[in-house]
Amino acid sequence: MNIHVVAVFKFNENYLMEAVELFQALVKETRKEEGCLKYDLIEDKNNKGTFFMIELWETEEHLNRHSGQDHLLNFRKDVAKMLESSTEVYKGYKTL
Repeated sequence: MNIHVVAVFKFNENYLMEAVELFQALVKETRKEEGCLKYDLIEDKNNKGTFFMIELWETEEHLNRHSGQDHLLNFRKDVAKMLESSTEVYKGYKTL
């Protein structure tokens, strides 16, 4: 069963350019992963510095493997100092 993920990132405005560069590398590498069906970065049009990562994975096992990938672990480490608040992550299955 496919699993959907929405991750919400809120960045300090001073780091937006650097954050986007880090996101570009993350998205590029993640889209190559087995089981990745969708991995899109969306910027909130009304709240500068707020981004949504919209993910769709073939299975929860694929998502779990993604969680241990070097490119994701490095991204998390690199953006930690840039975030205004903790990242919110929502996971679920399509109901309708």
